[in-house]
Amino acid sequence: MDILFINSSSALQAYQSLSENFSAIEPPTWSLLLAESCRSKNFSVSILDCDAEKLSHFESLRRIEEINPKLLLFVVYGQNPNSGTINMSGALSLANFIRENNKKIKIAFVGSHTSALPYEVLRNDCVDIILVNEGVYALHNLLRSNLDDDLKKIKGIGYKVGKEKKTLILNQPERIVPQHRMDIDLPGYAWDLLPYKKKPLDLYRAHFWHANFSYEKRTPFAAIYTSLGCNFACNFCMINIVNRVNHEDDIDASHFSGMRFWSPEWVSREISKLVKLDVRTLRISDEMFFLNRKFYEPILIDIVSKNYDLNMWAYSRVDTVKERYLDLFKRAGVNWLALGIEAGNQTVRQEVSKGSFKEINIRDVCKKINSSNINIISNYIFGFPEDNFDTMNETLDLAIELNTEMANMYPCQALPGSPLYSDAKKNAIPLPESYEAFGFLSYECKPLPTKFLSSAEVLKFRDDAWIKYFTSTKYLKLVESKFGISQRENVESMTKHKLKRKILGD
Repeated sequence: MDILFINSSSALQAYQSLSENFSAIEPPTWSLLLAESCRSKNFSVSILDCDAEKLSHFESLRRIEEINPKLLLFVVYGQNPNSGTINMSGALSLANFIRENNKKIKIAFVGSHTSALPYEVLRNDCVDIILVNEGVYALHNLLRSNLDDDLKKIKGIGYKVGKEKKTLILNQPERIVPQHRMDIDLPGYAWDLLPYKKKPLDLYRAHFWHANFSYEKRTPFAAIYTSLGCNFACNFCMINIVNRVNHEDDIDASHFSGMRFWSPEWVSREISKLVKLDVRTLRISDEMFFLNRKFYEPILIDIVSKNYDLNMWAYSRVDTVKERYLDLFKRAGVNWLALGIEAGNQTVRQEVSKGSFKEINIRDVCKKINSSNINIISNYIFGFPEDNFDTMNETLDLAIELNTEMANMYPCQALPGSPLYSDAKKNAIPLPESYEAFGFLSYECKPLPTKFLSSAEVLKFRDDAWIKYFTSTKYLKLVESKFGISQRENVESMTKHKLKRKILGD
């Protein structure tokens, strides 16, 4: 076997008790893309999804040694922007266990955190090689090498030299896949390599709300990209760090904004594969699906014409929603739109988005979406640098007023690779000291302090706001009227899981 892609688990660290029933279990998107890309170049590949199979370290090691790959690649991303960092916890735990029990196997890492802090990841004793950015071409060249004395010739990787392998080398950057090569060099998803219990993709489950708060509708489940990257450069976001083609120290995700798209024909082919596998619950993972009509319109028209009966959700900014296309979205099966509302105070929102948010009536946008019978997941962030108790209350008041079918409420984190992280480093603002501390829902969670509030004050406000929203009579009546009494009871069950927080004294 040329390469084994590893998806490790950090679910318990990331979601605490919510990991048992409420958090999603997503297919390892980048493992699937990289595996199919390598397979198209005639390399032998496999995927070990330790998260989906609930494998212990001992079980994982046994499976790895049975496969006996030339290269073991930890692909560390996740279902939320912060997951690439918090999932490093589980990945390094497993990698260290493997190294302790098998000195010969070559271990490599790729992912958003690795691209943000390549030297930090490479410094770990269990890591032999890292790949910066998405790693497609670096990986192809790596698999053509002997993984030893010819590493110096391979762009886009880092490795170690010297008698004790203590000297860290970061080679010249490698390019990312250009637009005109997307269909060719990232030719699809290796769905057939995923584990399953009774039928394909039944070990994966959708977000609780995506299945209209019903447990039985969450699986089988899949998630796909139709594009990569984002055209915007919000201070709190690190998504574009996987586009990194520059190793300078002062680099962050805002320097690599931009989008690349697969063709509508490519997307149609992948969705058709999933439908044949009996998948109807699907996440479109693009950062900005509702942005470029040239790409999303033919995709949605094709889905409508084939009458797939899908239940999908997708992201949109509030200022990119186009009312005339909402009916098409609904007919194609986009039943949920995730809106990045972020903050209730316009000044705070403009500051963190570098002024890219247009002046827009958020209330009007939400009404238009609901009038098309599409549900809304509103995303809010508490604790931006300019936030104080008054501005955070503005955000909470807006959330309660909008009363959307779902709301994600995050404490602001200076995620590695984001401009906020760069600013915090420059200004000596304390940052989390563990991977778990970057997790929004983790016990270790330590958000960014604002100019006016401590990390603990931000986190307590966020947790109290979440409880206030999801236990409000207004919200519970909405859930009951739209989805049913048992779904309301499921939501009420969710609110009984109190998160424990270290900095709040739990």
